[in-house]
Amino acid sequence: MLPPHDTPTWDLDPRTTLTRLLAANAKAFPQGVAFREKDRGIWQQITWSQAYETVLRMAAGLRASGLAPQQGVLILGDNRPRLYMGMLAAAALGAYPMPVYPDATPDEILHVVSQLPVRYVLAEDQEQVDKALDLRDRGAGLEHIVYDNPRGLARYTAPGLHAWTAMEKLGSDALAQSPELRDRLTQEATPDGPAVFIHSSGTTGKPKGLVLSHFNILSGVSNASKAGAFTFGESVLAYLPIAWVGDFAMTMGAGVALRFTINIPEGAETVLHNLREIAPSFYLAAPRSWDNMLTTVQVRMEDSTRIKKALYDLFMQSAMAAERRKLAGQEPTTAQKLLRPIGDALVMGPIRDQLGLSRLRTAFTGGEAIGEDTFVFYRALGVRLRQLYGQTESSAFNAIQAPDEVRLHTVGRPLPGVEVRIADTGEILLRSGSVFRGYYGNEAATRESLEDGWLHTGDAGYLEEDGQLVVLGRVSEVVHTAKGERYIPNYIENRLKFSPFVKDVAVLGKGRDTLAAIVCIDKETVGHWAELRGISYISYADLSQKPQVVDLLAEAVRHVNQTLPEPLKLRHIVSLHKEFDADDGEITRTRKLRRNVVEERYAPIIEAIYGGRRTVSMRAQVVYETGETGTTERELTVKEV
Repeated sequence: MLPPHDTPTWDLDPRTTLTRLLAANAKAFPQGVAFREKDRGIWQQITWSQAYETVLRMAAGLRASGLAPQQGVLILGDNRPRLYMGMLAAAALGAYPMPVYPDATPDEILHVVSQLPVRYVLAEDQEQVDKALDLRDRGAGLEHIVYDNPRGLARYTAPGLHAWTAMEKLGSDALAQSPELRDRLTQEATPDGPAVFIHSSGTTGKPKGLVLSHFNILSGVSNASKAGAFTFGESVLAYLPIAWVGDFAMTMGAGVALRFTINIPEGAETVLHNLREIAPSFYLAAPRSWDNMLTTVQVRMEDSTRIKKALYDLFMQSAMAAERRKLAGQEPTTAQKLLRPIGDALVMGPIRDQLGLSRLRTAFTGGEAIGEDTFVFYRALGVRLRQLYGQTESSAFNAIQAPDEVRLHTVGRPLPGVEVRIADTGEILLRSGSVFRGYYGNEAATRESLEDGWLHTGDAGYLEEDGQLVVLGRVSEVVHTAKGERYIPNYIENRLKFSPFVKDVAVLGKGRDTLAAIVCIDKETVGHWAELRGISYISYADLSQKPQVVDLLAEAVRHVNQTLPEPLKLRHIVSLHKEFDADDGEITRTRKLRRNVVEERYAPIIEAIYGGRRTVSMRAQVVYETGETGTTERELTVKEV
């Protein structure tokens, strides 16, 4: 029997399944809201009892139509309640729910479905159905395509197309014919059975597939909840890509286990608007998302009245100075303490309300380092932003900062239930119930990653005397200059991206006398900066090569150079004429740099930098969403810093 599910102090036992926890929610809180989805401007609600019934009907329908254990179910689309419930239904049958990024190319998806038998697809809408049919034409064995939104599909006659409602009806009939089937479907999955089939980021090659069990996911949730990351009844916005482990661990793992209200935005373009409407209690975002929100505030204040701007500057500068004193272990000054409540009423409170952050109890950033100014801004705003460290192979949760132990250079303490040690090579090793059992069908990669139960994270780092974990970067990226200076490019790249004008960057210098960087501007921020100064431009490529913009990037580099030892200071930069693009293979879908691809594709730039040239003509191949290719050509400036 499950423990009482309304007790916040309940110690979650991970030796259960998401299906059983869903059943417990439906029994104890039948009218509690599980999902809220914005549809045509109106928030629609799905209760726990409705969600449980939908999962059972879909599981029964999938089984009746032929889905067997250990078969894959491809998930195509953005965050939608039915896709989430479809993943739970597949897992209830012992099948592998396999979400992919909605903007993944056909070749990327073919790589996913080539790893095991995949006969079923759960597709969001017509666009994703078209993608599935194209994959079928390319040889993928996708026999059954179940779609959620029927708009535009009425005249489709391809075999194996099923409306979600039709598959549910098939399951409903099966449940009516076999009353014992309900309990069997609820209990059939085991703790060690598959909860999700997910993929690594693929920074060094094609993404590797791995299965996370119910026990893995729930162990991660249990560890994080013991550390105070979240508690029962949180309200969250499910906007992160469904193919990212952080989304599944948060929405399905913690969401089901701790009975969250899972709010789903209308679309990717309405996330910030829906965030303001929902005002969630828990929010997880990558540093880039926090940066974008800060940029929005700064842009609005630039366009505000003089009085409002003066008040903003007065109270925010005081609050940020107070936060910097706290980070340094000092008390805020008396003046800062007196200004704080006034500023909160006049400035910080209204800004939090406008951003949708007014009800936040917990806010996290993770994935990479966050800029000091961004981090301090949100802490000053009254958002208790903290850093989180996790990865796909350990179900997303490894370490978090405690509210009263926030430091800029650490990721906090390892979670309860997570053991950490540092190898002789400086690599961070982990052991926990949340760690996966190995890469699917890849014993060689598994042997490299798992040893005696310890996960080799691939990250370099160290533990401070008080137990705080510091992550420096990828062990595989530790390189040396021609003079033998050791450095981690990603460490420098993250600090360059602290600048709001820098979106992506690749640091060069392996085997060279000096370091340099290829920089991609943030078009929105740099564009606004240019407009305020009367600098006209017609495209990203044009803006990126403006002399004033190149100088702006050089200034950001000089700022970072102040923190670097002399041999590791960046000496040259090139402002790239385009962004690094996942469709071009230059970054992963989670925006991690594929260094080998970048260095190969932009070899002419690297040769120009180290050849002492002042300009370089760059022709680059571009891969469009359709799979077709094209080329762009531009004269780029090599700027000496």
